[in-house]
Amino acid sequence: MSSNDGVPTRQRAVRTFANEFNDSTYTFKESDDDRAPVFQLLRTGEKANRVFFIGTLTQKRDVSKDEDDEYWQGRIVDPTGTFFVYAGQYQPEAEAVLREVEAPAYLAVVGKPRTYENDEGDIITSIRPESINVVDAEQRDRWVAETAEKTLNRIEDFDSDTKYIEKAREVYGEDLSEYLEDVTEALTSLKGKDENREPGKETNTQAGESESEAENDTSSSESGEGSLEEFEDEINPDAAEGEEPPGETDGGQTQIAEASSEN
Repeated sequence: MSSNDGVPTRQRAVRTFANEFNDSTYTFKESDDDRAPVFQLLRTGEKANRVFFIGTLTQKRDVSKDEDDEYWQGRIVDPTGTFFVYAGQYQPEAEAVLREVEAPAYLAVVGKPRTYENDEGDIITSIRPESINVVDAEQRDRWVAETAEKTLNRIEDFDSDTKYIEKAREVYGEDLSEYLEDVTEALTSLKGKDENREPGKETNTQAGESESEAENDTSSSESGEGSLEEFEDEINPDAAEGEEPPGETDGGQTQIAEASSEN
């Protein structure tokens, strides 16, 4: 964990497609410090304490079992699968977006990976959002293109001897053909798109869900030129690493698991 004068600094958010994210179930810390960040080890050998993705919100619902509190689940799809996002009282801004936005809508999410093992022994992945913003189709397409490039770069580097890649080979094995297919599918989804897109024309074959097109005028920030790294820096607030909101313990993860298992 990097720091200046003892103050933790945030990690760079990693771009990953939903399929790889959901398959990446191994988590670890790099120190015994209680405030040390928890990392997810991606299948392609990258460590991720924070992730950045853009997809289509297809469904949202309040899954809280407490009538006095809200706990929102969002299903957000990309060309390869589905991200599950959960926001409650300790993520008030993200919670407000999920409460107010109507599906379908393109959402840009920066957040922390979470995993939970259910009673059947399955590892469930989800994201606790730091920020959620409504964006447009151009920003979504740029994210798909850049994430495909970064995923391909990680696949090409997978024969390196870094400790994270070695651990990924040990935990997950060496076959990355599925994620290479994801890159191809994602880039193919960008080809042949008309400028005047109609809602509901794309299909997420991996997730079995419709990736309906959101209206282009729903963006909450300028699409402009520049990389999505600049966009991520703009929309995401500073966040101290390793800090958990008061009271957010395994109980919250249990709720996530129970909610997910209902689907």
